[in-house]
Amino acid sequence: MQIHDATETARLLAYPRLIAALEKVLPAYQRGEINSPERLVVPVGGGTGMLLSMPCSAPDLIAHKLVTIYNGNPSAGLPALQGQVTCLDATNGRALFVLDGPTVTARRTAAISMLGIQRLRATPPRTALLIGVGAQGRAHAEALLQLFPGIRIAVRARRPEAVRAFCAALNATVRPAEAGDAEAAEVVIAATSSKQPVYDRPARPECLVIGVGAYRLDMVEIGAPTITGSQVYVDDPVGAPVEAGDVVAAGTDWAGVRPLATALETRPDFSRPVFLKSVGCAAWDLAACRAAREALG
Repeated sequence: MQIHDATETARLLAYPRLIAALEKVLPAYQRGEINSPERLVVPVGGGTGMLLSMPCSAPDLIAHKLVTIYNGNPSAGLPALQGQVTCLDATNGRALFVLDGPTVTARRTAAISMLGIQRLRATPPRTALLIGVGAQGRAHAEALLQLFPGIRIAVRARRPEAVRAFCAALNATVRPAEAGDAEAAEVVIAATSSKQPVYDRPARPECLVIGVGAYRLDMVEIGAPTITGSQVYVDDPVGAPVEAGDVVAAGTDWAGVRPLATALETRPDFSRPVFLKSVGCAAWDLAACRAAREALG
């Protein structure tokens, strides 16, 4: 069985290949052809961390992501998210390979956002506002730069020094946010674990807003003015009602919320604002395993 580290996992999960795999997995998951039960969350470390178990099966592959989240780790020089994704052959249960869990999580989440941009906007974006400079922020910045050449990215976070270091590590079109960047952005991506809105401007038809960091009901990245004024899409309609804190806090009527999978066939009304909430799903890890298997030949 092959074990791939973070660098090799990233190489196997090139964004075009990963997005293509997600375009097949989303409708299959929507049709019930992929078994992806609710993630199991176990408090560990005396309540300082969480263990997440996310199994998923399809006729061809089985994927199981087992990761820990210790939000206090970065202050000790350790990553907050650690673990792995194991891929097995669904026909006989044979273990095929292991991928780096944090890399899979970061890249498949960014790939969902990029797929959202491709399907929920009428034109490719020229400007973006990225809020958050953690692993998800980095993955989203790299994906934007690869898929939308020439895009200008303004970056915002709580600590200015972290923003400067983040921008310096990327290319010249990525810079710290300034006054007016929020109004000029054609895409806004929030990748934080905030419990207070980091973006709550009135919705605009020309700006797609994506929330990816808040994954619990007590987390609220995007404010109600943005959400209530938008057509709301979610990546996982099963997990979102119990995980999308900002959507719940906005008093959203879930009957009107649309799965992202529906946008693969029917585009939204581009004359109205759109908001995409991404909470993640084990099926997206399965898509990553398919992409990696294809890359491995």
